[in-house]
Amino acid sequence: MSDGPAIDAGRVIADLRELDRRTGGPDGAQRLCWGEGWRAARSLLGELLAELGLEAERDEAGNLWGSLEGEGGPALAIGSHLDSVPDGGWLDGALGVMAALGVLRAWSEAGVAPPRTLTLVDWADEEGARFGRSLFGSSAFSGTLAVDELRGLRDGDGRPIGDVLSENGVELDRAPRAGGRRGEVAAYVELHIEQGPVLEAEGLRAAAVSGCVGIERHRFRFAGQASHAGTTPMDRRRDAGLAAAEAALRVEEIGRRHGGVSTTGALAFEPGIPTAVAGQAELMVDLRHPEAGELAAMLGDARAEVEAIAARRGCELEMRPVWRIDPIRFDPELVAAARQACTEATGSDRVLTSGALHDAAEVARVLPAAMVFCPSAAGISHAKEEDTFEADLVAGIEAFGLLAHRLVRGGLQPT
Repeated sequence: MSDGPAIDAGRVIADLRELDRRTGGPDGAQRLCWGEGWRAARSLLGELLAELGLEAERDEAGNLWGSLEGEGGPALAIGSHLDSVPDGGWLDGALGVMAALGVLRAWSEAGVAPPRTLTLVDWADEEGARFGRSLFGSSAFSGTLAVDELRGLRDGDGRPIGDVLSENGVELDRAPRAGGRRGEVAAYVELHIEQGPVLEAEGLRAAAVSGCVGIERHRFRFAGQASHAGTTPMDRRRDAGLAAAEAALRVEEIGRRHGGVSTTGALAFEPGIPTAVAGQAELMVDLRHPEAGELAAMLGDARAEVEAIAARRGCELEMRPVWRIDPIRFDPELVAAARQACTEATGSDRVLTSGALHDAAEVARVLPAAMVFCPSAAGISHAKEEDTFEADLVAGIEAFGLLAHRLVRGGLQPT
């Protein structure tokens, strides 16, 4: 046993299939955080941990932990998130949680205590799909969760975030106390699908991840004047809808200009009927870039363009930040270890920067962290068509298992 007991990739995939059976369907994964499907997913995780004689423990932010005691500490944390976007994919996040379970199962069934405690973590509300605030649980752990900035958030049904969290046993004001666990953890590694096309295009089955892009997410609200669609002359209109539509096109141009990516994924008009000029319009903008300076320039350009559009179309403008994170670089030694594990398991020493956001980005603020990617078929994610070929899943799981075992046995020095 040079590194550790071998992870059973087939069993990990079987667990993922069972999760999909319980919380998925023809429209994709239905594990929106804080909802019934998400709770069902966590119930399954609790059952699987119980099979190993382990108990799921929830912290103040709703993160779920399960530990296999080792000969020393602090622990190596491994995991990801079970929550999904609406009509999402069966692997996004869940792969990392079930692979982490597979690592704990390998040691447990071998009947050997690992040299260091292994701790599985399922981070709460990674996606931010319900309230627009991604990485809720992991940011509470890292200490960056600003509770006062969240109090006004409501979901699509108008429900306040505090009420929804309370129904799930989480009190918003107490969530930052989840950071009290930081001293129990030495490092964190995570397995995830790429959610993009690079690995598949290059014919690779796994890759180390060097870090995550930075993100600026903002809400722009235009206030014009609602008026009759038939009687209001074109040159007398204060059309908030057209202002928002023009802004969305400018935001796209900004992403191309700076070599980043920019998205207007939410756009709403009021009163939202075909016989009235829109008096109010709101769009949500997501800007991403791996370099902090370019990301700041993208945001500056977006603000300037949107202000000019509002002025030209006779609309008032309200700009409100929703959430942001700087570009994050993962720990170089852990990235090197992940690269070596991928090379040994799959023959690939590729290193990528993630264009998607992950809990590892928040954890990396306070602890050494790294990730392993496996391919996404056709680069599709956040959609019911999301998939990864089973041979690629097996390769990625085995590379991750090798990384975790190596870190437990010798890559991190027990205290």
